[in-house]
Amino acid sequence: MTVRAAWLLTGPPDGQTRSDTRLAPLGTMAPESELTSRDGVIAGGSPLLATGVAAMQVQLGIGRAIVQGTTAQGAYPVAVTVPETLTVPDGDAQYPRIDSLVLRVYDGLYDQSKTTAVAVELVKGTPAPSPTEPVLPACALRLWSITVAAGASAGTGGITWASALADRRRFTASYGGIIPRGWGTSYTGAYDGQYRDNAGVLERWNATTAKWDVYRPPLAIDTATSGFAVGSGYTLNSYSARRTGGLCTFAVEVIRKGAQLDVPAAGNINDETLGTVPAGWRPFTDLELSASDGFGEGTAHLSTAGLLTLRTWSGNGALRNDRNIRTSATYVLT
Repeated sequence: MTVRAAWLLTGPPDGQTRSDTRLAPLGTMAPESELTSRDGVIAGGSPLLATGVAAMQVQLGIGRAIVQGTTAQGAYPVAVTVPETLTVPDGDAQYPRIDSLVLRVYDGLYDQSKTTAVAVELVKGTPAPSPTEPVLPACALRLWSITVAAGASAGTGGITWASALADRRRFTASYGGIIPRGWGTSYTGAYDGQYRDNAGVLERWNATTAKWDVYRPPLAIDTATSGFAVGSGYTLNSYSARRTGGLCTFAVEVIRKGAQLDVPAAGNINDETLGTVPAGWRPFTDLELSASDGFGEGTAHLSTAGLLTLRTWSGNGALRNDRNIRTSATYVLT
């Protein structure tokens, strides 16, 4: 057997064998309702890949999948262990059609087949000026669709496989797993907190709003009230910092203890070191900040090394003893 299924009647030649059970994907799969599972392909490599191998022949590669039957039946784990080749019927004389390549499970306990088997099959579509994909029989999973041009046959050159094959593989995962993107990403989730990967974007199903939301993990927030090394000639009155999502906001207030400094009209002063911001809280580029003591104002410079210096002050002003100088900033961390 090259197409195998688990959870069928046991025993050869048509039922489930122990090797079938080992090869088929077992376990609790992603749900769609209380008792049904999301059918689909199990990711890994290029599972169940279809390729044209002759003018009118298509080959389905190896892989594993889940095929959901009725609610009473449950879901069937299936494995294709050797590539399967099928011949596509010739095209209609007048109109194109779309055929579907499917995995189909037969279970005589629930259907009219009177057999127990699983197979790779072609479901033939209806020729039409604008053809649509055929309605599938029960317990079948669509994998690929094939557009068959009017008059296509081996004698006329066959099918142009590069444009005729349409990927209809949708993926599934075990319960709690992240469902990879496949064909048909408009499906609804089954429970609050289900996840899927949509073209590299992680999405979470919100059962309250019935939609997929882009998942953003909670931001880690760190705060600090210590670690600022105050400069000589100053004492630290207060320091607080908060970082979240790569951003830092800090505020510092220092008390000047040096002699009064009278500022010339231009406002230029010799740089005075207010202190040093601790590692892990420093900006990725040098910053110019405003500073004030409530009477005068100036500018401070914060370097990537964390050095905070007072550079200018109000022209014709004064830096006085015991005045509180405050500065703050919000910036991107190194």
